[in-house]
Amino acid sequence: MIFNLIHALFTLYSLAIIIRALMTWLRPDPSNPVYRFLVAITEPVLTPLRRYIPPMGGLDFTPLIALVLLSLLERLLILVLVR
Repeated sequence: MIFNLIHALFTLYSLAIIIRALMTWLRPDPSNPVYRFLVAITEPVLTPLRRYIPPMGGLDFTPLIALVLLSLLERLLILVLVR
């Protein structure tokens, strides 16, 4: 039960990061409430990563790095809970 909840939360957060990254290609209106919500929930993870991972060739790889780190964190959390 708890494992399903953890997996669902990490999946939803990962989807939020993916959707936000895809929305930047469409140049959304910054006042769009959906975009503002996605920025509000993803910036706490993406901003610290941007301090260490600058854009390369004009591309921001922090969403990709965040997804990898979230996956690792989810696996670690489940491992800790199993033990």
